[in-house]
Amino acid sequence: MSSDSFKKGNGALSEKSLDKTLRPEKWADYVGQEGVRKNVQILLRAAKERNQSPEHLLFYGPPGLGKTTLATLVAKEAGAGIKITSGPAIERVGDLASILTNLSPGDILFIDEIHRLNKVIEEILYPAMESGVLDIIIGKGPSARVLQLDLPPFTMVGATTRIASVSSPLRSRFSGGVHRLNFYSEEEIEKILERSAKILRVKAGKDALKEIAQRSRFTPRTANYYLKRCRDFAQVHRRPMSKENIKEALELLEIDRLGLSSHDRKILETIIGKFGGGPVGLNTLSTALSEESSTLEEVYEPYLIQTGLLERTPRGRAATPRAYEHLGLKEIRRRED
Repeated sequence: MSSDSFKKGNGALSEKSLDKTLRPEKWADYVGQEGVRKNVQILLRAAKERNQSPEHLLFYGPPGLGKTTLATLVAKEAGAGIKITSGPAIERVGDLASILTNLSPGDILFIDEIHRLNKVIEEILYPAMESGVLDIIIGKGPSARVLQLDLPPFTMVGATTRIASVSSPLRSRFSGGVHRLNFYSEEEIEKILERSAKILRVKAGKDALKEIAQRSRFTPRTANYYLKRCRDFAQVHRRPMSKENIKEALELLEIDRLGLSSHDRKILETIIGKFGGGPVGLNTLSTALSEESSTLEEVYEPYLIQTGLLERTPRGRAATPRAYEHLGLKEIRRRED
């Protein structure tokens, strides 16, 4: 495959974010999350028939599963504009007041990482979401008074990776539903990759895309990231996007056949090599790896547990027999037993 073909194929994308370009812009292109999609579509259709703004929605689940994509599809389906911000970006009441008062009727307000809103901001949101008013306190002490501003009808769409950190009063305001996004199947990831390859104008066979899908950790964002890196590898080395070249590109990234990174494997190797396979306490493991315990717990452990390589026990973390087998340490395990 020539470098010229890559240049011609991707020139139109040079000024735009590839991640945004790969994001579905209509429901027909959206793959997976069938239950969530159907429920949201019913909500939107019913609101449109009543000529009302859709009720507030909250999406939660691991990173990379399409929460932002769903928010943009909600806006398109509702025929509304969308304003995007995040919990950490709203530091003061004035920041939120500025966002809310600049909304147009029917707009979608999408707040990513909504669990990181501070409590003062949350309390301002309650009446805004329930009654469509913004309460602003003017002055301090006995002379303080509340100025109430009417807001245009809007729909709040929140997204979080940590649903337990979203306060119960805030969760209850999402009257349109709180929806969990689940990991994708390998077949769904392959469909997403087929669409992404067409957008990137990259020729890749089904067996090549299947190889990426198998290592994608069941996450569309990860799958698209690997596709782009494999495209780069093929372009630089003047090779086709074949299964063999995909394997070589992913091995260069230190991604193995289960989608484990070098650090994932290091965690398992540390548990097995230093702690006899476990169980070992999270803090002890964190110290051994020079990694924050919260990073281990929130970033690395979920996938290791999902793939059956790690288990949490009352006494700590332990490597499973499958972890020994995956790392080629099955015979060592038997001798230790």
